[in-house]
Amino acid sequence: MKTTRIAAAMLLSSLLISFGFNQLLIPHRMISGGVSGITMIIGYATGLNIGWLYLVLNLPILMWGWRVLGVRFVGWSVFAVLTTTAAMQLIPVRPAVNDMTIAAVFGGVVIGFGSGLSLRVGASTGGFDIIASIVSRKRDLSVGMLIFALNGSIIALLGLQTGDWDIALYSLVSIYTAGKMIDLIHIRQVKVTAFIITNRTEELRCALLPLQRGITVIRTRGAYTDTERDMLMTVTTRYELAELRKIIVATDKTAFVNIVETVGIMGDFRRPSV
Repeated sequence: MKTTRIAAAMLLSSLLISFGFNQLLIPHRMISGGVSGITMIIGYATGLNIGWLYLVLNLPILMWGWRVLGVRFVGWSVFAVLTTTAAMQLIPVRPAVNDMTIAAVFGGVVIGFGSGLSLRVGASTGGFDIIASIVSRKRDLSVGMLIFALNGSIIALLGLQTGDWDIALYSLVSIYTAGKMIDLIHIRQVKVTAFIITNRTEELRCALLPLQRGITVIRTRGAYTDTERDMLMTVTTRYELAELRKIIVATDKTAFVNIVETVGIMGDFRRPSV
């Protein structure tokens, strides 16, 4: 049932993103952020099908993510890329609105909502989300800032290629709106600390290790029951919180979990230590 719910959310996400591309951005020759923006630039320059280009450019990123992030995170991203590609073949490329400002703003809203929805259920739409997630595991940097920098480079490329900075700036409005919409649905890089009290310490510890976050095991004693149990403490990001919850539920459904927002951290956030 849970898998069906995630698949339905991902399918809706793909349909929204494809609609935003084919009926709001592409008819006005604007671009989205990330890999989709690169595919649009290539498509405009060559006349090739943007949907199929989207699939081709995402494949090496998905393979890289599969190796580094694992099948849990990237598996649904593969599904998202495939369904988005298929939906882009079905939804006709024609302007839903004629005004470029409206197209840019509402294109960002629709695409941002679709992307945020996929992140909310613990996946991504591929592309720069995966790249930024990999980089953020190697360096303690904001995923949002990384994606903003990458998207800024794409906007500059569009402006230089076409010489039409009006379209480039309209595209920037769309990307900014999409980012704000994503933040409303899913906060990307806020750090959180999870305190997990469990009777299945070793199983849960091993299950959490692939997340590549440090885990500390603390012995605790209940004030009322006087029962001793282990508590696992780990610091992660809101971006990866959905995956953490899945692992905990799959390993120990009776675990008590307290998740709190982390104001700041000192020391090595990157390297896992047990």
